[in-house]
Amino acid sequence: MALERETVLRTALRLLDEVGLDGLSLRRLAKELGVQAPALYWHFANKQDLLDHLTVFARDEAGIAIRPPEPGRPWDEWLAEGMRVQRRGLLAHRDGARLAAGNRPVPESWPHIERVLAFLVDAGFSPEDALRAVIVLGHYVVGFVLDEQNDAERQSGTPGEFDPERFPIITAAGPAALDGDTLFEYGLQRMLDGMRAQVAARNGSAADGPRDEPRVAPGPQAQGDQPGGHPDAHRQPQ
Repeated sequence: MALERETVLRTALRLLDEVGLDGLSLRRLAKELGVQAPALYWHFANKQDLLDHLTVFARDEAGIAIRPPEPGRPWDEWLAEGMRVQRRGLLAHRDGARLAAGNRPVPESWPHIERVLAFLVDAGFSPEDALRAVIVLGHYVVGFVLDEQNDAERQSGTPGEFDPERFPIITAAGPAALDGDTLFEYGLQRMLDGMRAQVAARNGSAADGPRDEPRVAPGPQAQGDQPGGHPDAHRQPQ
């Protein structure tokens, strides 16, 4: 029986969760599939090509695909939700952020990219700014999750003695300032504030004021379609 691409990708995703990105080699993948490594080259030119396709496969496995937002939904709400879904998708897999950080678009991704950008252009972005917005937001999400996943792998240790009287501002901010969900939402909304102002200026209207960032608890990947809602939008949305 011929080796199917989906079988290769599904096995690679399982190995990623088991051994991490550093342990995912073509030789190990081939052994797991019971084939010789050259058999994989029927489907992928090299390991990086495999990883590019794996990021898309992980997105599809999470049920995250693109569709136009419901009529009347603001572009910034739609885009923000896509970034939240992307974060959850990256966190769902070991080394998910590292995998996404090195990806490049695959041919199957261009229709998805075009639909995302078309909605933003209709909302008032220039084509250039629409593409930049999605790429930069993707950078933010991947970088944020990379720090989260690296921090999770660090062995916990006892911090040095902390004197609240010497550091009153740090003390006043408190642990709540470092809550992952709140911190992610803060950065996301500040980036969107700038995009809202830019779109408003381009359209010759007054910019909306900064939006309050909603508290979004992490959870299972949201079903449905979101812009960039997959672990491969660091370089370009897949």
